[in-house]
Amino acid sequence: MTNVFAPVDVAGRSLSNRIVMAPMTRSRAYGPGATATDLMATYYSQRASAGLIVTEGIQPSLVGQGYPDTSGLHSPEQVSAWRKVTGAVHAKGGVIFAQLMHTGRIGHPSLLPAGLHPVAPSPVAAKGQVFTHQGPTDFVTPQELDADGIARTIADFADAARNAIAAGFDGVEIHGANGYLIHQFLAPNTNQRTDGWGGDVTGRVRFALEVASAVTEAIGGRRTGFRISPANPYNDIAEHDAADVESIYTTLLTRLGELDLAYLHMIEGADRELTTSLRKTWPSTFILNPLTHPQPTGPDALTLIQDSTADMIAFGALFLANPDLPARLAAQGPYNTPDPATFYGGDHHGYTDYPHL
Repeated sequence: MTNVFAPVDVAGRSLSNRIVMAPMTRSRAYGPGATATDLMATYYSQRASAGLIVTEGIQPSLVGQGYPDTSGLHSPEQVSAWRKVTGAVHAKGGVIFAQLMHTGRIGHPSLLPAGLHPVAPSPVAAKGQVFTHQGPTDFVTPQELDADGIARTIADFADAARNAIAAGFDGVEIHGANGYLIHQFLAPNTNQRTDGWGGDVTGRVRFALEVASAVTEAIGGRRTGFRISPANPYNDIAEHDAADVESIYTTLLTRLGELDLAYLHMIEGADRELTTSLRKTWPSTFILNPLTHPQPTGPDALTLIQDSTADMIAFGALFLANPDLPARLAAQGPYNTPDPATFYGGDHHGYTDYPHL
């Protein structure tokens, strides 16, 4: 039987256990130029007992920002500030990957420097609102990326990956999920292009594959992970056709598998059969954030490692509230209760003040 709490090899790196701290936006990058702070270093180092920490989404470029007070990896100041975080995690024996997240159409001009506007594969506005410093605001119609814009965006991901390694991260996770830019290229309702970057399966997976190829060329496949969320409607994504979903993601994973990536990180939808199918398609470590809605992922999810549904399990809110989550899972509790009122923005309350056992 697989021991969840024993070391595991992932792409030649020994991780202390099979428990992953999932990426969670906390909107506390209050340093100059959207830089990480000492408080963020404390937050991540408190959770260094995870087998793997994946950071909050980090924008690879100025225009990739979609939320207030999130940090980037596109300036020297940001690279320097993130070194405090990675150094603090490594000092406690942890392993930390930076999640590179370009939000695409999910954002607002008020969050960007003057003259910049959210971009996307097609000029289709998302339904709903985004939170800005002025409060909830309707999404705008994004600018369609032209060929030069696509090339620049791919290069931005590669540059950010290099910056992540310079900042001391052990690797990066490319965020291709949750309705952000890469997912927007994959989904038929957000990608209405006919120029080779959309249309059929080959066109819709092209951007994801070229981003992954550029990143692996920059830092190596074994320092690169990739995140997907098939059929996840978050951020007004519509992937309703089950056959199309299976075709898109089977093609994507088959091609990504050729890049010798460190892992795949999947946010599960309602179809466990799809999870099982994609797990069989993927050739290396398979990290699962299982569907447990409306409850956060809890201790019962560890059985998915025992039955080989996944190699590792990612915990979000439970890790947010329990900085020593691996120890608590091993002891079968007790668990602190997350406080949703402090999830986004604020000070140390609900951030670094959750007690250890």
